[in-house]
Amino acid sequence: MKRARLVDVDGVRDPQRPHPPWPGIEHQLSRRRLFIRHTPPTAPGAEPAVFVHGLGGSAQNWTDLADALSDRVAADAIDLPGFGHSAPAPRVTVPLLARDVAAWIVESGRGPVHLAGHSLGGAVSVYLAATRPGLVRTLTLISPAMPFANPRRSHQARYLPMLAVPNMAWFADRAMRSRTPEQVVDDIILGTWADPSLIHPQRRREAIAEARHRLAVPWNSRAYIQTYRGLMASFFQAFVPGTHSLWRLATEIQCPTLVVWGKQDRVIDVRQAPPAALAIPDSRLLILDQTGHVAMMERPQATARAMAAMLDEFRASEESEPSAQPETAVP
Repeated sequence: MKRARLVDVDGVRDPQRPHPPWPGIEHQLSRRRLFIRHTPPTAPGAEPAVFVHGLGGSAQNWTDLADALSDRVAADAIDLPGFGHSAPAPRVTVPLLARDVAAWIVESGRGPVHLAGHSLGGAVSVYLAATRPGLVRTLTLISPAMPFANPRRSHQARYLPMLAVPNMAWFADRAMRSRTPEQVVDDIILGTWADPSLIHPQRRREAIAEARHRLAVPWNSRAYIQTYRGLMASFFQAFVPGTHSLWRLATEIQCPTLVVWGKQDRVIDVRQAPPAALAIPDSRLLILDQTGHVAMMERPQATARAMAAMLDEFRASEESEPSAQPETAVP
C-alpha cells in the first residue's frame, strides 16, 4: 500500500455547472436486461470504464465523477438489478452481481476496462477483479463494503436483525410509501454526506425525481432487502474458509487499485480503509477529510485527480510492457 497521488487541479475537467444525468438505454444481455448510462468522451484516446453503484444507489451517482474524467475515460455506469431503471433479479448475491457486470464488459466488447465500485459496488468490483482479471485494467474502490464483524463500524448495522423478520419487504414497502420522495432523499443525504448543505440544488432535484420513480415501481423495497441480504451473506462467508471470502479475494487482485474513503463516513467506518488497502497488493489509499460515504458525489474533483494519477501511472507501465490479451468468452 502507498499513499495516493493526485494530478494537478487542471489535470481533470472542472465543469462550471452540474451536468444533467447522462442518458442511458436498457440493454439485453445474455443474463438479463440492464440499464446503462454512457458518458461520452471529451478527448480522443479515452479508454473504456465501468462504474458500479452502492446499495440503494444508481448510475446517477457517478454523473459528476464521469464528467470530471471524460477527457480520460468513456464511462458506462450500470444500474444494478432492482435499482435505477433496471428490473430486479430473481436472486441476488455478490458473485451474481459480479457476473452481471462481467456480462456487460464482455458483451459490449469494450473490455478490459477501468472499473470503479462504491460500497456494495466496491464489493462486487473486488469479486470481479479477483475472479476475472482479464476484464479489469485498474480498480477504484470508494468506501467498499468489505466485511467487518464489529457492528460499530456502521450505523446501519442496527438494521441487520430486521432481515430475519418474515415479510420484511412488505413492512418496508408500507413504511417507504408513507414518506414523500423529498423525505427519502433528505434522509439519504443526511446519512451519507459529511455536510448535507453542500449538495447542489440541481442534484437534490434529480435525486427526488429518481426517488419518485423508485417509489412507483412495485419491487422497490423487495429489491433493496434482497440485495442487502445478499451483501450480508458475503460478510458471513468472509469469516468461513471458502472461495467467496472477499478478504481472500482482495489479496488476489493483480491490477493497480485506488482505495478512496471519507473520513466522516458513517455508513462504513474509515477504520476499514487501511485494512482494505493493505489486503490488495498494488494499492494506493486516499482518505478525504470533510467527506462521508459518497466521495464520488461529495468530492468528485479530488476523487478524479487520484484516479487520473493512477491511470497515468498505469499507462506509463503499459507502454513499457507487452499488452495482455483481453477476455472474449461470455461469462
